[in-house]
Amino acid sequence: MPIYEFYCKRCNTIYNFFSKTVNTSKIPLCPKCKKERLIRQMSVFAAVTGSAKLEEKHPLDGLDEKKVEKELAKIAAEAQKIKDDDPRAAAHLMRKFTEKTGVKMGEGFYEALRRIEKGEDPDKVELEMADALMQEDPFAQNKSAKKGKKEKPSVDETLYEL
Repeated sequence: MPIYEFYCKRCNTIYNFFSKTVNTSKIPLCPKCKKERLIRQMSVFAAVTGSAKLEEKHPLDGLDEKKVEKELAKIAAEAQKIKDDDPRAAAHLMRKFTEKTGVKMGEGFYEALRRIEKGEDPDKVELEMADALMQEDPFAQNKSAKKGKKEKPSVDETLYEL
């Protein structure tokens, strides 16, 4: 199931919504203030980072939005087939997902994936690497907040239905 991120200017909060199908047109109201129409955000997993080298051909380069959604839907379909008790397959799919979308995660993230793919207990890996993974926040904006700039939005951890 696709998960979409939306931002509320009024609350300065990012909300996550899941949909049973790919849905690019529906824009919900803010779950908190109930008045503000939310703004769709580019998910970190669908963004191509500026650090990608220009000479490298990204697997999704040149595709229109519908084709990109189809590629991501394929990965989502694979995710639905993964059993809850198969963390190796989940880690492999996460690696494939970052490669297909061109997202550059931190070294701690890739180390955690390597360990899980080798068969280590994901809970143990998360516990041991929590500090390193927290420092690699892919959603982090410019940490040096400049005067007059809006502070980093909060993230509502609830998963709402679209």
